[in-house]
Amino acid sequence: MDRFYPIGTPGEPWGDAEKQLWFESQSVQRSYRDEVLAKLDALDDTFDVFQYGSLPIDRERYPLMAVTVASDQADAPWALITGGVHGYETSGVQGALEFLASHASSYRDRLNLVVAPCISPWGYEVINRWNPNCLDPNRSFTAGTAAEESAGLMGLLADLGVDVRVHMDLHETTDSDESEFRPAVAARDGEAFEPGAIPDGFYTVGDTENPQPDFQAAIIAGVGRVTHIAPADEHGQIIGSDVTQPGVINYRNTEWGLCAGVTGARFTTTTEVYPDSPKATPEICIDAQVAAVRAGLDVVLAAD
Repeated sequence: MDRFYPIGTPGEPWGDAEKQLWFESQSVQRSYRDEVLAKLDALDDTFDVFQYGSLPIDRERYPLMAVTVASDQADAPWALITGGVHGYETSGVQGALEFLASHASSYRDRLNLVVAPCISPWGYEVINRWNPNCLDPNRSFTAGTAAEESAGLMGLLADLGVDVRVHMDLHETTDSDESEFRPAVAARDGEAFEPGAIPDGFYTVGDTENPQPDFQAAIIAGVGRVTHIAPADEHGQIIGSDVTQPGVINYRNTEWGLCAGVTGARFTTTTEVYPDSPKATPEICIDAQVAAVRAGLDVVLAAD
């Protein structure tokens, strides 16, 4: 097997030494405190902002934070919004924060909201998909998980003890998925790297076992007013999965340990923005995430 990644021996899974080399190659590139915690501090007078855990790599630097927006209606359903499960996916984090700042209050008459805007704060600072132990938090929402980020959110939901009606998990698909993260996964696992393609545009990932096509379609329609929707490739697929309707594919959320499967909610989606498109800007990507959340929540409420 030819070398395609600078760490490890091609064809051999990483051991502790290789994982330590990978960890030591990471560096802080932005501030979780300045870009996330400061924005949450500004919301503290309006909503219930609280800490539900911390990352053991630096518990003071990396508190795990959530926000609840309690409804005026005692029987209002619950909605969960998550961002930053992959810390490098910027618009998921900033989109969740922007939704809180600009739109969350308008749902108080109809919904209870819980928002965890940055599940992986270390990943946010080093701009990486993995956590410090070379684990992908978005493949780690399983019982007894070793990923502290995933365990933290699961613990939060257990403590809340609420029946979540809708869960929207905000992500990005970036060019670095192909240039860095997929090669890293293959190297870590001792497998060959098979190049793929990055779709140009927004798409959603539904649940194979509970696809909710009308819900997904409403999100695509809402985002389509903000940015372009990813087309299917020549095989009728997006990132190797069959397109079930424009801009929509499905994954086995629970089986694969994905965040979108953590609640068992009736309505779930994973949003995917493409920030490297020549048609996109950081602001457009954030606006697309906000539009997706609003469209998803609105169609669920209209269906009740």
